[in-house]
Amino acid sequence: MSETVTLETSGDVAVLRLDDGKANALGPPVLDAINVALDQVEESGQALLLTGRPNRFSAGFDLGVMREGGPEAGRAMVTAGGRLAIRLGRLSVPVVIACNGHALAMGAVLLMAADHRVGSAGDFKVGFNEVAIGMTTPLFLLELARERMSKRHFLRGTVEAEVYGPDEAIDAGFFDEVVAAEANFETALAAAERLGKLPRKPFLNTRARARGGLLDEIERGLEADVAKAFPA
Repeated sequence: MSETVTLETSGDVAVLRLDDGKANALGPPVLDAINVALDQVEESGQALLLTGRPNRFSAGFDLGVMREGGPEAGRAMVTAGGRLAIRLGRLSVPVVIACNGHALAMGAVLLMAADHRVGSAGDFKVGFNEVAIGMTTPLFLLELARERMSKRHFLRGTVEAEVYGPDEAIDAGFFDEVVAAEANFETALAAAERLGKLPRKPFLNTRARARGGLLDEIERGLEADVAKAFPA
């Protein structure tokens, strides 16, 4: 793992925390560290609670990688992000997110991949701003968004790059509940504990029936789509 990605235990729940002291950008080293942490979580069998730093869940991919490394580095990073979203959707344990602040772009994709999402009330921005910053939106984001977002919000939140406040984000489909910021972690922890106590095999089998086909389809086309969205 890394200084940015830490893993601890709270009761029967594994808590994976992102904190780079800034916007929690998801660059290659952070994505790698998250995957290492997920290996440990799956080995433990504990439910997972993923959270960020105060006021910041994640602002998405590290755009400096694209500027400095060029299209090839950008494609590799975006592909790794897509694979992380797929992995979270298939993880062998329940996945809960305590979104304690802003969640944009790939940060919001993680919300779409999780089983249960708890947001914090406050002056926070949540959504897919890819088009607004000049990026073509990859299909893995669109398909995960289509699955979880309200039909009324899908085009507004993707093509039109509308960004939401926390309460609006419930209606749009980013959150399952929003609570006071000071209650965010404990509320999400309780949700992770609840899901962790469900019979595991039926939980995983039902989740796979509900969304496994979509994740398989996303995975099959991931590399080709990212290459198309971010050409050389």
